Amino acid sequence: MYLHKLKIGNVELKNNILLAPMAGITDLPFRRIVEKFNPGLVTTEMVSAKAILYNDEKTKNLMRTEGEKRPIAIQIFGSDIEAMEYGAKYVSKLADIVDINMGCPAPKVTKNGEGSKLLTDLDKAEKVIEAVVKNSTVPVTLKIRTGWDKENIVAVDVAKIAEEVGVSAITVHGRTRTDYYSGKADLDIIKKVKENVKIPVIGNGDIMDEEAAKNMFDVTGVDGIMIGRGAIGNPWIFEKVKYFLETGKKLEDISLEEKLNIIKEHFDYLLQEKGEYTGVREFRKYVAYYTKSLPNSSAFRVKFNSLESKEEVIDALEDFFNR
Repeated sequence: MYLHKLKIGNVELKNNILLAPMAGITDLPFRRIVEKFNPGLVTTEMVSAKAILYNDEKTKNLMRTEGEKRPIAIQIFGSDIEAMEYGAKYVSKLADIVDINMGCPAPKVTKNGEGSKLLTDLDKAEKVIEAVVKNSTVPVTLKIRTGWDKENIVAVDVAKIAEEVGVSAITVHGRTRTDYYSGKADLDIIKKVKENVKIPVIGNGDIMDEEAAKNMFDVTGVDGIMIGRGAIGNPWIFEKVKYFLETGKKLEDISLEEKLNIIKEHFDYLLQEKGEYTGVREFRKYVAYYTKSLPNSSAFRVKFNSLESKEEVIDALEDFFNR
């Protein structure tokens, strides 16, 4: 009933529990760790279409997928039509699905009329979506928020436009841009979107555990769910959610030993990808999430944030988990 394969255009996903794109989080090492727990789909961090057009090397790195399971989606953002056309052509050679970002609330994105700012100009939004659909050789999906603010809820209108111009699925995060990540996701609006279009609708927002995943399905009737913040430091959430939806029972928490092995593997991927200097420093944010609920974790994190070498990181992790 809840868990099933999901067809997005001509791409069939093995299941309908997906990883959300998150800037600064869903890089290649993080996605490879999540893929061990078999989500139906993972999506890259958002990538600027203009940066693709200008052949930016840093942006190309965000789109690397070596060693990953397929299918994979690459998310692009922008409001410049020429850049979005070029971005769609470029990305559809690399990815199985091209996702359009119309949900990012960050001021550095919205001030350029991109991300969730496009929800304030539906004519422009339609042109952007159409440009991507016409220039992509793979299915196109769209990720939106419910609107810019509570006075301007446009999710249903945008979903209808997207369906009309050929988008294959739409993900709705149940918050406005002005909400950022505060308050509760509005599941009623996600439900309205589901009732108003025939393409698959994916629900996103506040899915931090098994019950919240089931509740998203129960309340909204969506075709799939997308887990974002609930997967940071908790990549095994995908297996736990799938098991709960299939059986109504909860999987036992993974052991501390298993958790340590996954953390070390994540760190190893990060070192391979970004080198020791950057890898050690970038891993601090992930370790904060991995250790959040464990005893003495705040003192450990203070110490951890001063470490500078691979050996120090491994020793500190082993010491903390063995204690």
